[in-house]
Amino acid sequence: MLKIENLHASIGDKEILKGISLTVNKGEIHAIMGPNGSGKSTLSSVLVGNPNYEVTGGSVTFEGGDLLELEPEERAHQGLFMSFQYPVEIPGVSMVNFMRAALNEPRKAQGLDPIPAPEFLKLMKQKRELVELDSKLASRSVNEGFSGGEKKRNEIFQMAMLEPKLAILDETDSGLDIDALRIVAKGVNELRSPENATIVITHYQRLLDYIKPDFVHVLYKGRIVRSGGPELALELERRGYDWIKDEVDAQEA
Repeated sequence: MLKIENLHASIGDKEILKGISLTVNKGEIHAIMGPNGSGKSTLSSVLVGNPNYEVTGGSVTFEGGDLLELEPEERAHQGLFMSFQYPVEIPGVSMVNFMRAALNEPRKAQGLDPIPAPEFLKLMKQKRELVELDSKLASRSVNEGFSGGEKKRNEIFQMAMLEPKLAILDETDSGLDIDALRIVAKGVNELRSPENATIVITHYQRLLDYIKPDFVHVLYKGRIVRSGGPELALELERRGYDWIKDEVDAQEA
């Protein structure tokens, strides 16, 4: 589904990604962990087409096509979704209108008619219940007046509505209490299928107690320096990141 080969990316004159290679297949959940400043959020930003970052080398293939050639909205039409670490408020744009547009744009790109209103409202109710999102919040402007946990739940609600082929969850667990974390994870787990995949970007292991990854990768200094199974996340929880930093730094010395 997704194949990243020797990806390099910069912001301004600073190179952040320094040769990342990663393959994600359908049905898989990959966790990307690492200390702050290692390039985790840069990777997600590059994948969704954030114009602040410049790709200076390597390739990214998604569903057989060149992802880097596509505009951000085209990547969304292809089935790419990202949940933001800090979801923004959009005053004046209701959740209903926002979600209707988000659903209909990919349909339009595929030559399909807009989703009928009764079907849309039924779908919205069903997915809202999945992430325990209050109906009053669903009638407000996007994220306006939402708590931190409600904003994160709203991100997973959007993911549930759009049913993307590949979802990138960028530090979705930051700032969440245990109850909100459980609800968010429940939504992610119920959306998992053999036809989609998820990349979970996180600093801490606790999210992976609820969302079980197939593979765990450690990002440090803009490169994947270690990969393994779920046991690697538990080792990081127990030992921290310093031992990996020391290993990498010793190799570079």
